[in-house]
Formats: sequence, structure tokens, C-alpha cells
Amino acid sequence: MANHRFVFQENQYTGGCLPCTSTEFDRLVDDPDVAWKISMRQAVEAAVNGGRPLQQFVLHPRFQDYCKREEAKGEAGEKFRQLTDGQKLLRWVSCLKSSLPCLVFAVSAFEAVPRLGKDGQPVLDASGQPVLYQRRTLEGIRQLSGLFMFDADHLPMDPHEVFLRTQVSGFPWQVGLCHKTSSGHGLRLVCEARPELGNIADNQIELARELQLLGVTGTTGKPVVDDSCIDASRISYCPCRKDIFSVNYQVLFNS
Repeated sequence: MANHRFVFQENQYTGGCLPCTSTEFDRLVDDPDVAWKISMRQAVEAAVNGGRPLQQFVLHPRFQDYCKREEAKGEAGEKFRQLTDGQKLLRWVSCLKSSLPCLVFAVSAFEAVPRLGKDGQPVLDASGQPVLYQRRTLEGIRQLSGLFMFDADHLPMDPHEVFLRTQVSGFPWQVGLCHKTSSGHGLRLVCEARPELGNIADNQIELARELQLLGVTGTTGKPVVDDSCIDASRISYCPCRKDIFSVNYQVLFNS
């Protein structure tokens, strides 16, 4: 498919991976609901952590609906009712984050497997053939994209400051995408891998060194570099347009 280099999922819980064209990418990052979820997460976390009034969030219809669903979960619902408003709100925005569309930058294709129904049997199409979908698993990777993802979490500096380090003359990676993460305190880079350096992990280590982040401790007391991104099948939650510092369509889509 034209402009298809990596895949995406509408969310991480349902559906398979689909080709992410430049058109699909634009649709996702410009989706008002994506922007709303990210803004709400940042606003709630800032209010809770800053000890500010929470009433405007507690009264939000979508939060009220979330609470009703959680409270209806039997024993788990009873435990949920005992939480403070702040704790409930933090759980809510964590769910909002988890429901964002997911991009899988390092993979062009996963193995197509039969979709199963609630009875555990394959779902059949109108002609009686199994309905196939690309299930996101590490062992199911069929084609890598040549891109790799780099995350720096809980940065002790403004993420934009780190982005500027990628803009210096002679920066040794082609950057396809650079954006602030949904927390507002992290940075994600998607770059063309350099085979001469080795695998994804090798590229990440050298990129961290180039960005002066190797060994840097974040605001949580842990290293800012997220080494879980060495998993090529790992998802990247979709950013909203306003949080994107740079995007290079030629690198992302070979266009």
C-alpha cells in the first residue's frame, strides 16, 4: 500500500494492526478525541499532584460514567468506591491514556491469524472462510520497518530542550517524528535505524548518549531512558498534533 511503512491499532484492546498510511496518521493525530484525552490527562494529573480543586473534573459526565462502570464490578467496585476523588480521577485518566490509538513504528507487518469469536471458534466471512487479522505479538512479527522508537520519561528538563538537540547540524539520525508524550513530561523520537550500530537496543543506547540522556535520572528517581522500547512490537500511544515538535513524512512513510 502506498505510503505504508508501519502499522497502527485503533486501540490496544480490540482489533488488529492495520497499515498506517500518511492519511491515517494525519487522521489520528488530528482527532479531537485524541487531543481531549491527552489534555484531560495532563490537567487532572496537574490538579491532583498540585493539590488544586478537583470539582470540575469530578462533575465531568465522562468521569461520572466511568465511575458508574467501575462501581458495578462487584467486589472490585466496592474497593473503587472507597478511593478518594483524586485516586479515582488518576485511574480514569490512566484509562483514557490506554484507550488512545496505538502506533507500532518498528513493524510493517504481523502474521495474520484467524479472528476468534466468544465461543473460541474462528469467525467466518460470508463465503465461509476464516476472518484474518494481524495480531500484535513479538513472535508474530513478519517484517520490520527499519524505524525504531526512543522514549525518555519524566524528564528533569523541558522536553522541547531535548528536541532541540536533534536539530543541530550533523545530528547522526534521520528523525521521522518527535513529540511530547501524553504525560507532558516525556519525549518520544522515531528515527531511521542505523544498521552499522547494531539492533534497536544498540541504536537506542547511542541515541541516548548523543542526546546527553544516558544515565540521567528523571523526576521519579529512575533513569529517563525507557529500555522497554527494545521490543519491536511495543506500542506508542498516538500524540495530538499540538504536541508534535517535528514530523518528516519522507522518513516515516518513505514518501
